[in-house]
Amino acid sequence: MFTRFILLFSMLLFAAPSGIAQEGSSSPYSFLGIGTKAFRGTVENRSMGGLGMFSDSIHLNLKNPAAYSDLSLTAFTAGATANSVELKTTVNSDNINYFTFDYLAVGLPFNNLGVGFGLKPRSAVGYELQEITPERISRFEGRGGLNTVYFSAGFEPLKNLRLGATANYHFGDIENKTVIFRDRVQYPSRELNFSYINGFSFEAGGLYDVKLSNSLTLKASGRYETGSSLNVNRRRELATIQIGRDDSEIVVNEIEQNPADTEIDLPEMYAFGLGLGQDRKWFVGLEYENYTAGDFSSLNFNFGTEVIQKEASALRLGGFYIPRYNDPVSYFKRIVFRAGIRYEETGLEYKGEDINEFGMSFGMGLPAGRLFTNANLGVEYFERGTISNALIQENFISVFLSFSFNDKWFIKSKYN
Repeated sequence: MFTRFILLFSMLLFAAPSGIAQEGSSSPYSFLGIGTKAFRGTVENRSMGGLGMFSDSIHLNLKNPAAYSDLSLTAFTAGATANSVELKTTVNSDNINYFTFDYLAVGLPFNNLGVGFGLKPRSAVGYELQEITPERISRFEGRGGLNTVYFSAGFEPLKNLRLGATANYHFGDIENKTVIFRDRVQYPSRELNFSYINGFSFEAGGLYDVKLSNSLTLKASGRYETGSSLNVNRRRELATIQIGRDDSEIVVNEIEQNPADTEIDLPEMYAFGLGLGQDRKWFVGLEYENYTAGDFSSLNFNFGTEVIQKEASALRLGGFYIPRYNDPVSYFKRIVFRAGIRYEETGLEYKGEDINEFGMSFGMGLPAGRLFTNANLGVEYFERGTISNALIQENFISVFLSFSFNDKWFIKSKYN
């Protein structure tokens, strides 16, 4: 067992630099604040519209810590996504493809207690924009984002009632660059802003089941995340530059500044949901999330008067169906079929337009290898933004895949 722990920690350490270094976005809206939302749940969650209220004995639900108390086997899971995005305006369009690491997580059961830890992204920044006016040309570039290392625990104090909590440590760096070419000015000017961000937030969750009959179960869920302040250490470089033949930037004069450290405020979140289902057969649920307005105004180099951060919300409807989970002959009947839809008001208003999302998703849970080891595959189409007021609409097709491995680690010895 000790060897297994060493292996899991080694994998987390190996994955951490990849999570930190990746540019998990190509969205122009990641220019604003700390970037776009990077974690949307496990593949199982996302295939059901992002629904975070269902738990079972072999899958990890990273959205509600109370779900850890349902684990009966040690679970290890990792997920990734391939994204194809069409960026569309009123006059033209472009296509971008990119790949992201989504999460790496471990869950361990101990009687009525379950614990878990892992790594997942919080936000992602990755954009290249250009603005042209008669007097100047402005180029904007950004990369980076925040990652989260978390520890969760869930337990069952009363029959059918599970409670849980999570401690998150967020960390990461964001680099924003602006290059301006002015008419009748010999050298372009360049501004580089480096933001190093870290801090804690905390979550709590609950799940409750009510047996309506021998076959039907009503499930209720609730989640809460604190609105926490994160520390921001900043550095700024101002320079005049020349552009080389290979489009490289050659510094002519440079000044480095160290603005005062500051803070940003993550939004407070609460969510609740209701669902109905038959154990190991089918389930359908509806969940509502609400976020207070976050405060990223201290990152004033990319948060001007045209940007308003306000209350956000999400409505999710999803579920699954299993023809026959323990069929001894038919592989097809043991497949889990998932589907869902979602509508999200992101809380971002830019140039007077609300930047919202609508998505539809489908997925399958495929038994693989041993009885309780499986692969989960999903696909989602969703839209973000609008072409109104000279803005950009993003049309995503995301294909996501995860593998879940299960084993029983803690077995009491029957012999001395």
